[in-house]
Amino acid sequence: MGEIRVGISGWTYAGWRGDFYPSGLPQRQELAYAAERMGSVEINGSFYSLQRPTSYASWREQTPDDFVFAVKGGRFVTHMLRLRDVETPLANFFASGLLALGPKLGPVLWQLPERLEYDPDVLAAFFGQLPRTIGELAALARRHDAKVPDERALTTAPRGLASRRVRHALEFRSPSFCTDEAFALLREHDVACVVADTAGRFPMAEAVTSDLVYVRLHGDQELYTSGYGDAALDRWADKCRGWAEEADVVVYFDNDALGFAPHDALRLIERLDPLTR
Repeated sequence: MGEIRVGISGWTYAGWRGDFYPSGLPQRQELAYAAERMGSVEINGSFYSLQRPTSYASWREQTPDDFVFAVKGGRFVTHMLRLRDVETPLANFFASGLLALGPKLGPVLWQLPERLEYDPDVLAAFFGQLPRTIGELAALARRHDAKVPDERALTTAPRGLASRRVRHALEFRSPSFCTDEAFALLREHDVACVVADTAGRFPMAEAVTSDLVYVRLHGDQELYTSGYGDAALDRWADKCRGWAEEADVVVYFDNDALGFAPHDALRLIERLDPLTR
C-alpha cells in the first residue's frame, strides 16, 4: 500500500479562529495545532510571492518529524509567463527557501490558469526543466538572478538529502488537457495529474500518471464554500484506498471560505485510519 496523507491548503485564515482553532490560540501556534492533527499542509503563499528561507525553516521547526509540506509553484511561472522562458524564474522560486524544509519537502504543485490550453511542446519543455532530486533542485537554485539576492538565497542541498526525490503535480483547468495524449505526456515525465474537485467549474480528471495521486478538494457543491457531506467523504475515502494500492496519495481540502476545510480533513482522516498519516 502507498502512503496516504490528508491535510489542508494553507492554514492562516481569520475565520477559523474560535472554530477550528480554539479561542485564544496565538496565531503563531496555528500551524503546529493543525500539524498535530494532519499529515500534511499545502503551502500556498508561495504561489503569490517568493517566500524567504527563514519562513520555510520556521514552518519546518513547527511541525512533527514525519510531517510533509506540499509547495505551490509561483504564479509568475504558471500564469504570467504561462510556462514559457521560465528557466530563471524557476531558479528564483527554488532558491527562495524550499531547501530549508529538508526532509519535509513533499510534492510541488503547478496550477495552470483556465485559459492555458494543452500544448505538448510547451508542456514537455517545462517538465524537462523541473528538478527531480534535492540535488538537482539546489543546482537549479544556484542559477537565480538578482530577484533573489545572494544573502537570502538558499542553494545548498541539506546534508544526506541530495539524492532524495522531488515529485511534481499538475493541476490544469482547461478541458483541452483531458486527452490520452496529455495523460501520456504526464506519465512520460512522471508528473502527477491533480484530481481537482471544483463543483463542476473545471474538469476533474482521475488519470493516474505517476506513483503519486494528488487530490485537491475545492468543494463539491459550491467552489471554495461548500462542505463535504458524509456520503461524499465516504466516496473519497474509497477512492483513496483504491489509489493507494498503486501509488502514494495526498489530499488537500481547499474549501476554506466558510471554514469547512480543516473539519472535512479530519473527517476524511477518521475514515481512512489507520491507513492515513
